[in-house]
Amino acid sequence: MAKDLTQLELLTELEPVVGSNIDRHLSMAKDWNPHDYVPWDDGYNFAAMGGTDWAPEQSRLSEVAKVAMITNLLTEDNLPSYHRIIAENFSMDGAWGTWVGRWTAEENRHAIAMRDYLVVTRSVDPVALEHDRMVHMTRGVHAPQGFGGVLDQVAYVTFQELATRVSHRSTGRVCNDPVADRLLARIAADENLHMIFYRNVTGAALDVAPDQAIEAITSVALSFTMPGHGMPNWRRNGVLMVKHGIYDLRQHLDEVLWPVLRTWKVFERNDFTARGEKVREGLATYLEKLEKDVIRFEEQRARILAREAAKAEKGLATVR
Repeated sequence: MAKDLTQLELLTELEPVVGSNIDRHLSMAKDWNPHDYVPWDDGYNFAAMGGTDWAPEQSRLSEVAKVAMITNLLTEDNLPSYHRIIAENFSMDGAWGTWVGRWTAEENRHAIAMRDYLVVTRSVDPVALEHDRMVHMTRGVHAPQGFGGVLDQVAYVTFQELATRVSHRSTGRVCNDPVADRLLARIAADENLHMIFYRNVTGAALDVAPDQAIEAITSVALSFTMPGHGMPNWRRNGVLMVKHGIYDLRQHLDEVLWPVLRTWKVFERNDFTARGEKVREGLATYLEKLEKDVIRFEEQRARILAREAAKAEKGLATVR
């Protein structure tokens, strides 16, 4: 039976892949400035608004768009926690350390730009937003029990970066504002490049340590939660986002899990031992169950939206 690689051995084996993917990333990444995506001259003026911090009627965003923007922003805000986790699981030396620093710097732009947009356009209550930021960042992000090591981390961040890209693009569409859509498309492009980096490293890990890698991938897939889990109003806001297709089970299965698993050729590989094969079978069973859950979810959501539409139509008819 093949001996599992230690964390140090995995980091050493994968470092050349990290180095080559840093070069690839830097050749494709676009430098951008958060202030270039914020409408500073949009006509909003604190004094002209009566000197108030904020009033609901000042927002141009729908309730769904506001919830999605706040959720995405608070998720980006927790960067210090994410930095800590990847630094602990990777290394601050060599290519790994270079990537940790570069990734952190790029991610930091996202929260800066989103907060500036929301405050300048007076789209959300800035006092409430700051309160939620303080609560969420004080709680931080904590890895689930049993999570740890370079393979768990690269597998998780592959799925997470792609999920975040989907969420940002969906949010941009519901904002009904070309400025917000352009900003979130720019952020989503960053997230996509980050996903590719982690996806390539995880793919190399499958070649270096197939059984260990499939165990990490399966563990992450079966227990995946978005990094914003636990923020203020998480349940209410999450339900609203799912209901309106910002990020739901169908997107998670079809736009996140399957594209990555196909790229890794998880179900085509023949280099697993009996141990790895058993884990892969568990992953296949989970995906089959998830497909059934998705169908039930979509049917339930369709019924809820139909009832709400009928209720709204009835109310409109009463007004007439």
